[in-house]
Amino acid sequence: MNAAVPAAVSRRVAALRSEIREHDRRYYNEDAPTISDAEYDALFRELVALEAEHPELRTPDSPTQRVGGARAAEFAPVRHRVPMLSIRTETDTTAAGAAEFDARIRRELKLASDAPPMVYMAELKFDGVAMSLRYENGALAVAATRGDGETGEDVTANVRTIPAIPQRLRGKPPPVLEVRGEIYMTRADFAALNARQQAAGQKLYVNPRNTAAGAVRQLDPAVTAQRPLQFFAYGIGEVEGWQQPPTQSALLDALAAFGLPVSAERKLAKGASDLAKFYERVQARRADLPFEIDGVVYKVDSLELQRELGFRTREPRWAVAHKFPPEEMPAKLLAIDIQVGRTGAITPVARLEPVFVGGTTVTNVTLHNEDEIRRRDLRIGDTVVVRRAGDVIPQVVRAIPEKRPPDAREWRMPKRCPECGSTIVRLPDEAIARCSGGLVCPAQRKQALLHFASRRALDIEGLGDKLVDQLVDGGIVHTPADLYKLGLAKLAALERMADKSAGNVVAAIEKSKRTTLSRFIYALGVRHVGEATARDLALHFGSLDAVIAADEAALLHVRDVGPVLAVSIARFFAEPHNREVIAQLRAAGVHFPEGPPSAAAAAGPLAGLTFVLTGTLPTLSRDDAKARIESAGGKVAGSVSKKTNSVVAGDDAGSKLAKAKELGVAVIGEEALSELIGQAP
Repeated sequence: MNAAVPAAVSRRVAALRSEIREHDRRYYNEDAPTISDAEYDALFRELVALEAEHPELRTPDSPTQRVGGARAAEFAPVRHRVPMLSIRTETDTTAAGAAEFDARIRRELKLASDAPPMVYMAELKFDGVAMSLRYENGALAVAATRGDGETGEDVTANVRTIPAIPQRLRGKPPPVLEVRGEIYMTRADFAALNARQQAAGQKLYVNPRNTAAGAVRQLDPAVTAQRPLQFFAYGIGEVEGWQQPPTQSALLDALAAFGLPVSAERKLAKGASDLAKFYERVQARRADLPFEIDGVVYKVDSLELQRELGFRTREPRWAVAHKFPPEEMPAKLLAIDIQVGRTGAITPVARLEPVFVGGTTVTNVTLHNEDEIRRRDLRIGDTVVVRRAGDVIPQVVRAIPEKRPPDAREWRMPKRCPECGSTIVRLPDEAIARCSGGLVCPAQRKQALLHFASRRALDIEGLGDKLVDQLVDGGIVHTPADLYKLGLAKLAALERMADKSAGNVVAAIEKSKRTTLSRFIYALGVRHVGEATARDLALHFGSLDAVIAADEAALLHVRDVGPVLAVSIARFFAEPHNREVIAQLRAAGVHFPEGPPSAAAAAGPLAGLTFVLTGTLPTLSRDDAKARIESAGGKVAGSVSKKTNSVVAGDDAGSKLAKAKELGVAVIGEEALSELIGQAP
């Protein structure tokens, strides 16, 4: 991390990357997106803007540098010799977005204002699954998903079952022709498929896009063969031994001549006005099309100009996706329930009278938080407007006041968690309410256990995601205290758990019984309490009982504990369920040194001083050096600023050392640090 970048910006970039990767995984790998395209695009644009403003934060593995979607382990990998890239989305969902694209292209090509209009190929933006079809000497050889853009999944056996995709091309195809296109399902076929599912008493599918994606990635081609899938070609990848046509329009005609399905809903457009007319015409006919689309695509028609324009990161400069506004329908709000997330977040969920909008039937819609319900003045019994934003996830946009019945009633956030009965709390300055039963709540169980066992908490080696899943799903472990009741026999009986592995976990659990007060406090997972705050609490109060007994006023005397954090800590320890689990942990033998309240840190030799660590120190690890500084009253920061007193530098010190020299901040080594603290290395 560059020291010049504000810490808040670095944290936001990291959070955006994590969130985008999770949405990529859900969209590409699970075919189950949880946010709208518009929301995803907003996150992605924010990350692009931050990386543009701070290029030093840009990394090769950033979502801005690649297409989302990891290859599934069940399918053989297929390396795309020509990457399968996504295209930029125009943010303006009105016809004016066409003019934005045209103006951008003209600027890129440095065209004069009186130059002739640019010629574009306007096509539909299909709502399906991107697919690569490699034909060798005219015969279908490999079919592959997009994957991460560089490597996809070999789904050839499944794709061979789709009648719309020719096994052999017509005419005289080149030795190698990789065709790019979209696999989709028509509305009528989707409705018929769901009718068969309903008649058989089976689960209904959500929408055509997800159903098509799931069918393509089936492990059994016989299942794929039962799904009515279609295909449209819209481009090419690798080509050998073929003189390509000069334009996108001629390319599509050539693909059709080879016997590949190409949509007839395409048009040559001259300039922005023609693009806008195509957008408006298709939007007006959208509901009448036999398949789902969520917009149109504009491409510079000349392939030579496409090559001249080139690419920007992962996107071609010569094309854009121009999406339509979301679809909206009215529905009756029957009730508002709450769901508890894995971090304890309480999310209100609207239960609706079933409404068909954007190609799917909607009955449940997330309402985000209590403030959103108040802001939109939503009441149980209202008729509300439901939107499928980006044609992926539904939203309740607003109530229709003129249709409000006399018995419509306001909704209030419950006081108790429906999962565990613990108090629901909402901290100052936070929009989200949360369950306070972090150690006992079933919804938070896995997260609480993983945090409790993490390296910086009680460090139970071997207790990872898969083992926690088995322990929780099997009803074996309910709280962290239950970990200390596990025996070798019970662990060894679990799937994929050999005696040796089970023995190692049992030994790690036993070893974790002896810890420190600060680690124990951190392991409890109190909201907003990180390692530094846990250490400050331990130093200030000296004992766990004193921490538990502290009220908000007492907590405010702890270094760096403000009103919000004081409320969070006090409410966690006030919850009887949490105190009961702590008592069980102590009874199980978890122990740590305790003593009287200590003012040593406040009066220590480094009190009031701020240090930054960089490079590799001769004898101390980064954690050890940080602990020694903090125990002596000092503070360790992550970046160098004018407020930094000293930078402690070791071998291979990087940009922080350079920043210190630039700002005139003192640079010391491990030996000088030890002298300041008053102890030998």
